Amino acid sequence: MNAWALALVLVAAVAHATWNLLSKKASQADGLIFLWLVAVASTVMWAPVFAGFLLVTGTPVRWSDVAVVCVSTSLHLGYFVLLQRGYRYGDLSTVYPVARGTGPMLASLVAVLFLGERPGIAGVAGIALVGIGVFMMSGGGRADARGLGFGLGTGVFIAAYTVWDAQVVGAFAVAPLVLNYLGEAGRALALTPAMLRGGRRRLIGGIWREHRWHVLGAGVLIPLSYLLVLFAFTMAPVSVVAPTREISVLIAVLLGGRLLAEGDLRRRLLAAGVILGGVVTIALS
Repeated sequence: MNAWALALVLVAAVAHATWNLLSKKASQADGLIFLWLVAVASTVMWAPVFAGFLLVTGTPVRWSDVAVVCVSTSLHLGYFVLLQRGYRYGDLSTVYPVARGTGPMLASLVAVLFLGERPGIAGVAGIALVGIGVFMMSGGGRADARGLGFGLGTGVFIAAYTVWDAQVVGAFAVAPLVLNYLGEAGRALALTPAMLRGGRRRLIGGIWREHRWHVLGAGVLIPLSYLLVLFAFTMAPVSVVAPTREISVLIAVLLGGRLLAEGDLRRRLLAAGVILGGVVTIALS
């Protein structure tokens, strides 16, 4: 992996772990309302950047682009819903590592089996270290069953959107910013009907007042973290980028242990060290 791709992935990891911390803090609120507020806030805040990009670069938005982005939006929506439900029942230090570990390993496997990518021995060893570290992080399977279940389900969606989005910015040549922004707007539109049914509409104002800083922070960091990864996909293979970004697991464990008082920090830091070793191995492969 070249230095620019590595730098993008590391910055993305910090942003990613931080917005997950914000989501965990808001996890006791209605999950769909929180996700909708974040998507709406993100769409509004990133609109000037998106419009400026289109004007300056002259990049067209074609109907074929919208079609492939709709598939991406569906996968990301499943990911966000399961992740938020997981945070309602499990620790950040459990759900996040399981989800983030399962996703890249599956994405790398798909990339090797179906996309023709061939990581070297060091790359394979690094991926294995990441998997071992994630297993240690989950407590060897002793963590809360519901938290683990949602983490595993989330990981499947991570693998799916990682492989698909890499093809969107690669084979389909959709600009990363276009994919990212239309995905945020699409998620807001997809969740809007649920906001109009039942008692959710009456809860929106209260959740916004209580969690507005969490909403705004996530609205900035979610597109930023993934946009950086999408650019990295244009510089390095999926089987290298996907596992390397998992250094965010180390950051999330530190945030969960220090800011959320989630226990067993020593074991989780040891597991994070194994993951970091895997990340370094992959980066040098």
